[in-house]
Amino acid sequence: MEHHDDHHEHSLAADLAAMLNLNSDRRQTLRWLLAGASALPIMGCGGGDSTTDSTSTAATTTTPTTTTTTTTTPTSGSCSVIPEETGGPYPGDGTNSNSSGVVNVLTQSGVVRSDIRSSFNGATGVAAGVPLTIKLQIVNTNGSCASLDGFAVYLWHCDRDGNYSLYSSGVTTQNYLRGVQATDSGGVVTFTSIFPGCYSGRVPHVHFEVYRSLSAATSAANRIKTSQFSFPVATCNEVYATSGYSASVRNMAAISLATDNVFSDGYSLQMTTVTGNATDGYVATLTVGVAA
Repeated sequence: MEHHDDHHEHSLAADLAAMLNLNSDRRQTLRWLLAGASALPIMGCGGGDSTTDSTSTAATTTTPTTTTTTTTTPTSGSCSVIPEETGGPYPGDGTNSNSSGVVNVLTQSGVVRSDIRSSFNGATGVAAGVPLTIKLQIVNTNGSCASLDGFAVYLWHCDRDGNYSLYSSGVTTQNYLRGVQATDSGGVVTFTSIFPGCYSGRVPHVHFEVYRSLSAATSAANRIKTSQFSFPVATCNEVYATSGYSASVRNMAAISLATDNVFSDGYSLQMTTVTGNATDGYVATLTVGVAA
C-alpha cells in the first residue's frame, strides 16, 4: 500500500481513494487491496523470502544475448518474465487523477529524458538526494532472451522524503523523478536519478511500465508490463545514514521485504544489483524479462 506518515498526505483513506480511481485491471486492483489490508503496518528494506513470483514464466536459450558496452547481459542464458505488479496510486500515466484532475505526464513535452532529477514542461523543482543511475535491460522471454531494441520504459519513484511528484502535499506542481527512455541496441535504458526514500508502509522501490515503442508510450493502454524493483538492504543502510534521509532510517527499521505487500510473494526477479557508494553515487542494474 502506497502511503507515508508524518506531515505528508499518504493516509490509508487517501491511498484507497486514489487506487480506486485507477483504470487498471480488476485482478491487479483486488490484489493491491487484499495485500495492503494484511501488510500495511509492517514493511521495509531487506530480508525475507527470495522465491520468485508464482506467475513468472521462463525461457531458456544456449546462445548468450548480444551486448554492448552499456548493457547488462543475463549470464545464465535464461530469463523469466518479471512479475506483474500494481502501478500504485501515483502513476501519473493518465489512469487516475490528482486534486486537479486526470494527470498524464506521458503526453507532456520533455518527458522523454535520461536525467529525471528535475521537473520539466514548465515546472522547475529538482529532487535532491544520493545520486543513482538505473540501468534496465529489456529482454524477450519469447525470443531466446534477445535484447529488445526500440522498446520504451516509463519509470517513476518517490523523492528522498517519500513524496511522489504530482500527488503528495507540497510537490503537486512538480513532476520530477518521472521519465521515459527508449532502449538502445542492447535493450538497455539508463536513467539518472536519486536514491528513493523509505516511507512508512513500503520497502524502497521504483515503479516502471514497458511499451513496445516510444510512440506507444503516450497512453497507458499500450503498456505490456507494469512492475517494480527494489534494492539490497546493505545499500539502503548506507544511503539512509547520509544527510537528508533520517526519516527513512526509522521507516526501514519497521518493515521488510518479507512483509511488503508487493515483494512478499517473491522478489528474486526484482532485486537490483548495485555498485558504488554514498559519496559518489550508485548504479543499479536489472534484467527485465517480458513476453514480447
